[in-house]
Amino acid sequence: MRYDDSSPPPESDAPVSPDRPWFARRSTLIVTAAALAPACLAGWVLTQVVAGSGHHGQDAKPGTAAATGPRAAASASPSGSPSTPAKPGAPAKLTGRTVVIDPGHNTGNFKHTSEIDKQVDIGTADKECDTTGTTTNSGYMEAEFTLDVSQRLRTVLEAQGAKVVLTHEADRPWGPCIDERARIGNAAGADAVVSVHADGVSAGSRGFHIILPAKVKQGAADTAAIVEPSRRLGERIAGNFARTTGSAPANYLGSGTGLVVRDDLGGLNLSTRPKVFIECGNMRDAKDAAQLTSPEWRQKAAQGIADGIVGFLGG
Repeated sequence: MRYDDSSPPPESDAPVSPDRPWFARRSTLIVTAAALAPACLAGWVLTQVVAGSGHHGQDAKPGTAAATGPRAAASASPSGSPSTPAKPGAPAKLTGRTVVIDPGHNTGNFKHTSEIDKQVDIGTADKECDTTGTTTNSGYMEAEFTLDVSQRLRTVLEAQGAKVVLTHEADRPWGPCIDERARIGNAAGADAVVSVHADGVSAGSRGFHIILPAKVKQGAADTAAIVEPSRRLGERIAGNFARTTGSAPANYLGSGTGLVVRDDLGGLNLSTRPKVFIECGNMRDAKDAAQLTSPEWRQKAAQGIADGIVGFLGG
């Protein structure tokens, strides 16, 4: 699009010959039992001594007993170490993490062209506050798409325990401006920021791409600290997005990598947090547009982006 900142085995006895009389068999069993009793008693005493010492000299916890025999072997991992069962109520992967999602543009921008044309400082230059974004040939707005995917993305991330902040939810007449979008991510102390977009180029140009910040140090812009983590974030999202949606990296830029570096986007230049833009597809291509207008595909897109964020944050 066009934008600024776009149990044990059974026991068995040895077989007994049926030719032997019953009393002989009984006598044999009694003698055998008498011979074994002292050994069993000694074994029992030894077991109690060992168990009382606890594992590696530590006291055993009250109400617990060491697992021995076949059952213990069955609960061991292949390496021989006791396996650790999953703990109920384990914390979600992103607990304690903050993610800012920036839905590109605003459906009201078309009615507020004078406001969004206002120039703002992006460090390297002055640029429009925002743009209208693009549409499909049938009129489905990029701003509608970006908000829908962003809200779906928020739901997925919150289920993983993340705190999610959206820069807007079309709850304002227009904007926010690109510099304000960057400030929202910075103020939130976001662990990751993703700006959601869709492209608007010629038909035949298909696929997604991730825009990464260039190294910029000029005026209010200084991206040196975020270039490397932003690239890792972008790479994670690109791989997961492709796998989940079935989409290919863009065929018209990025040399098939799905990654593009730019220094002219205020949303990246002014960010102090790891941040990327994702162009989910080309709204002006009929095949891409068919995906972008599908709620089912948009859910896959949200999942793909979320999986990338989880991977980046080490979840």
